[in-house]
Amino acid sequence: MLAARSRTEMLAFLALLVMTAAWGSTFFLIKDVVTRIPVPDLLAIRFAIASLALGLIAARRLHFSRPVMLYGVLLGLLYGSAQILQTAGLAHTAASVSGFVTGLYVVATPLLTALILRRRIPPLTWLAAVLATVGLGVLALHGFAIGYGELLTLIGAVIYAGHIVALGRFSTPETTLSLSLVQLVMITLVTTGAALWPTAGSAHGIQLPGSTHDWLVVLYLALVASALTMVLQTWAQAHIEPSRAAVIMAMEPVWAAAFAVALGGESITGRMIIGGLAIVSAMYLVERPQGRRTRTKEYAS
Repeated sequence: MLAARSRTEMLAFLALLVMTAAWGSTFFLIKDVVTRIPVPDLLAIRFAIASLALGLIAARRLHFSRPVMLYGVLLGLLYGSAQILQTAGLAHTAASVSGFVTGLYVVATPLLTALILRRRIPPLTWLAAVLATVGLGVLALHGFAIGYGELLTLIGAVIYAGHIVALGRFSTPETTLSLSLVQLVMITLVTTGAALWPTAGSAHGIQLPGSTHDWLVVLYLALVASALTMVLQTWAQAHIEPSRAAVIMAMEPVWAAAFAVALGGESITGRMIIGGLAIVSAMYLVERPQGRRTRTKEYAS
């Protein structure tokens, strides 16, 4: 039984790694496409396609109960709101600072887990969260000041942490596909509302991609970096505690740096190496076998 649990946890760990790799692969793609498509419009199109695709692919395996609907709506509202706040904050701060502040969900997640779920967080997990945050800072920060954009992004990071905590509480292996689809539909509604919200100088309606290349990028973002990753995260968090999941998810900027070097033409820097090693070390702390046995006892107490 313990061996089966260990195998399942390892698969969940790998699922989160694949998810962060998919997220990390999007940065240099999005950086290019948002020069032609407004960010809210891109988000609305991305999640609409993701919802439609998952609904079609998983149609025969979907089962919508009242709890699944309620939990999915709440989770989608949290995730969609965090996306909007992060996007709004990005308009008032540097992308590197936005990435670091958003990554503070690594520390916010164990805090919310302790406050909301009344769980004792092992000291090793706290150490890993702090170490991952230091790694994020080394990777992302080139100067930092607290302002309006940083405040919006920080609120978004706390909401992201709330999504991670709630997903860990509500997700089960049996409801993975249904819960994922309800989340995606709700995120689509939230981001579409933001895209259609009238602002000075904004065009009417939602702007669609204008070239085959941009459509291919949007399809990748929708199918791989939204639909697939939502299913992977929802399933994985049915087996991994929220605080551990948050530390593993801190691998996203490491993957982003790797893809930027491999495909985006960027050069390897000392900051990439040091920050990446700090995040990988944090992940090792929470995933080493002895740490898993200790956490199982502490979470059960």
